Amino acid sequence: MPRSSSFYSFFHKASPKGRMDPGAPGHLCRTRPTDLVFIIDSSRSVRPREFEKIKVFLSQVIESLDVGPNTTRVGVINYASAVKHEFPLKAHRTKASLLQAVQNIEPLSTGTMTGLAIQFAINKAFSEVEGARLKFPEISKVAIVVTDGRPQDAVKDVSARAKESGIELFAIGVGRVDKHTLKQIASEPLEEHVDYVESYSVIEKLSKKFQEAFCVVSDLCATGDHDCQQICNSSPGSYTCSCQDGFILNSDGKTCSACNGGDGGSATDLVFLIDGSKSVRPENFELVKRFINQIVDSLDVSDKQAQVGLVQYSSSVRQEFPLGRYKTKKDIKAAVKKMSYMEKGTMTGAALKYLIDNTFTISSGARPGAQKVGIVFTDGRSQDYINDAAKKAKELGFKMFAVGVGNAVEDELREIASDPVAEHYFYTADFKTINQIGKKLQKKICVEEDPCACESVVKFQTKVEELLQALTQKHILSWWEWVRSVRKGQGEP
Repeated sequence: MPRSSSFYSFFHKASPKGRMDPGAPGHLCRTRPTDLVFIIDSSRSVRPREFEKIKVFLSQVIESLDVGPNTTRVGVINYASAVKHEFPLKAHRTKASLLQAVQNIEPLSTGTMTGLAIQFAINKAFSEVEGARLKFPEISKVAIVVTDGRPQDAVKDVSARAKESGIELFAIGVGRVDKHTLKQIASEPLEEHVDYVESYSVIEKLSKKFQEAFCVVSDLCATGDHDCQQICNSSPGSYTCSCQDGFILNSDGKTCSACNGGDGGSATDLVFLIDGSKSVRPENFELVKRFINQIVDSLDVSDKQAQVGLVQYSSSVRQEFPLGRYKTKKDIKAAVKKMSYMEKGTMTGAALKYLIDNTFTISSGARPGAQKVGIVFTDGRSQDYINDAAKKAKELGFKMFAVGVGNAVEDELREIASDPVAEHYFYTADFKTINQIGKKLQKKICVEEDPCACESVVKFQTKVEELLQALTQKHILSWWEWVRSVRKGQGEP
């Protein structure tokens, strides 16, 4: 079974640094959906008291799982000379009933037909009729075999068939077990799939390994642990919501509403707050102007749709033009090109306060009922306090985007950005790459302005995280190229 889809790969990712402790106080361990079958040896060599230890081991592993029909399902095969299906994967929907069923298992106390038990798992336990989710390849099929002796039948070929069918096999040997048999049973790599303990009295210590192996960041969409009304899009340790065709995502980021059909309810008042501090430099300020006009190009500028305003700030705040002054894209873009560079400090907090007190007021051209969108652009740390103004802007219902370049402080960008923060703040190390952020913002603003009309034009093909990762990687590569050039100049290889 390929490691990329195996239970082993999740165990490997959870170890050793950053490993989640399922027993840590206050930690709710999440496990990814799995079809898990225990295959336990209850031959006559396993004494009743020892068999109780196996049941304790099973119970401890189960305690760490998210048990449910849409999460992890558990079945148990009990074997000796014959095989007994104690309960199938579909039998128990809650952890409590599952643990009670484990307590009711009794030993069979005859021979040791391990190969027969594994064949039963292939034919029966991991079948759809017994509850295995074969139509969902992302759900791992895992079997944990516990045995204390040499099997009376062959295990090599049947174990190979099990692995070929997609079942990942772990082998736990106890006492006088034949260790060569364990290796024939287990999946690769053997060092992660074979375990041995001296006696049943210490088998419980292995439960921690499997607890940790299952304790990984789960696919919250697959487990159903989300609040999305229509579509859940999974990401590592988190998720975002989206809507079906004909619907738009509401401001809560969870629920959906039917498209308004262009009835005038999509009016947007958009204001740019642009950092004109001396650290930006004149040549980069020209790139910022292009960035603004790139976004303006995506708007439907009119009295009923988008209005645009522009504020520049440095040590002071200057309104370049208010909302509604310019009625066409051409006029807006011409005014942006004429904007002169202020060249002083960085008072982002004052700019945000100006936005609240002046820019989005009716006297400055804002329209009652229109969506208010602010795009804050900065290249450094603010020289004043931003928290109160940033919080107030969002409390007033303004949709705030934060764009940072160079020495911008990402904590400040996140403070300014609306929820979900990851979709409303952007950062790049280089002014020359802000056009890529501009493209992303075009899509975001387009969706805010008229989601239904924009849907056929703009598709969400890349996530914000992918863009930032690409930009960061480019910056790192450029840095390494500089390092190599310095070393070369010093005569190093």
